[in-house]
Amino acid sequence: MVNLNLFSQIISKIDKNAFRKLVSDKQTDKHQKGYNSWTHLVSMLFCQFSKSQSVRDISNGLRSATGNLNHLGVDKAPSKSSVSYQNKHRDSTLFRDFYYHLQGHLSHLAGFKQTKFRIKSKILLLDSTTISLCLTLFDWARYKTNKGAVKMHTLLDYDGNLPAYVNITDGKTADNKGTYDIPLLAGSVIVADRYYNDFSLLHVWDSNKVFFVIRHKDNLQFKSIKENPLPETRHHHILKDELIQLTGPQSQKKYPERLRRVAIWDEENQQTIELITNQISWTANTISELYKSRWQIEIFFREIKQLLHIKSFIGTSQNAVMIQIWTALITILLLKFLKELAKYGWQLSNLVAFIRLNLFVKIDLHLWLDKPFNLPLYKPKIVDQGGLFPNWNPNSP
Repeated sequence: MVNLNLFSQIISKIDKNAFRKLVSDKQTDKHQKGYNSWTHLVSMLFCQFSKSQSVRDISNGLRSATGNLNHLGVDKAPSKSSVSYQNKHRDSTLFRDFYYHLQGHLSHLAGFKQTKFRIKSKILLLDSTTISLCLTLFDWARYKTNKGAVKMHTLLDYDGNLPAYVNITDGKTADNKGTYDIPLLAGSVIVADRYYNDFSLLHVWDSNKVFFVIRHKDNLQFKSIKENPLPETRHHHILKDELIQLTGPQSQKKYPERLRRVAIWDEENQQTIELITNQISWTANTISELYKSRWQIEIFFREIKQLLHIKSFIGTSQNAVMIQIWTALITILLLKFLKELAKYGWQLSNLVAFIRLNLFVKIDLHLWLDKPFNLPLYKPKIVDQGGLFPNWNPNSP
């Protein structure tokens, strides 16, 4: 019989020693009184898995698991005031840095690897999403006159569809301005929409030997230098493949090198999509398929907004919002890790719903992941209690 509930077994996948080292480095447990960083992390993960709507829900939910808290490494359930206070004051970069550590650790264990493309370059998808906030409560998150928001500038690793980098800014920060600090991996390819058609930014990427596939704007000024022949066996959606030189005074100054331009026909939306790239050797169809793969980041944004607690917040301070976003990312990382381990073909939405319903059920996690609908059958134990009439024969007349 399993003595640990599902939530405890999921938490056990976390590298606790690495978390303790981060806590020690950042001194986030200094002057704490009972509600340490580990308990804080467990509380916020419980908030995400259970989709708790308030600090009261977190406190009462963990209090209902009394007797199982020691398996979580928690001495006692926190009070709602403790959760609220530490969300406001404990350094949110602790959870950010732990996400990056855990992302590398679990990705290595799960062996996330894309098989669609034969190219050796690491594929990274770039986009942002806006999370609306009430300006009256979140007065630090300026966006519009009567509206607040934060923006998640996200660089998504196509292997596993998990963020390799996230920059959280106020809603007013332009997409291209929020990505100047992204880590650049030489030989990788960044795929993005037209909002990142910033030639100063593209020149920085090119100078660092990073490839890019970007949808260019309709008003792009250029001259064609060479048109690459399209093979007879070409895919019919490829309309043009050419080398170009920018002719706009400002754009040419920012990006003086030649670019490759690929025009494709989008049958689904009945429109022409025009792409620019600094990758010369790949086929035009590979360039086209790379841009189509950008849709995966839209799916990721939809997943975290629909499946996790990230559209409303249990604290109103900037630090509390950051902690809730980073613990949501840690949760989605754990979920995708479990999904990768399972032999059963889980849809992520189903996996989230089933875990939420069985969070404190005591059953083997891996058995449940592999065979969720084939629970073991138990034969009831028959206890002989004797009879009131030991000499009575029910078949006698």
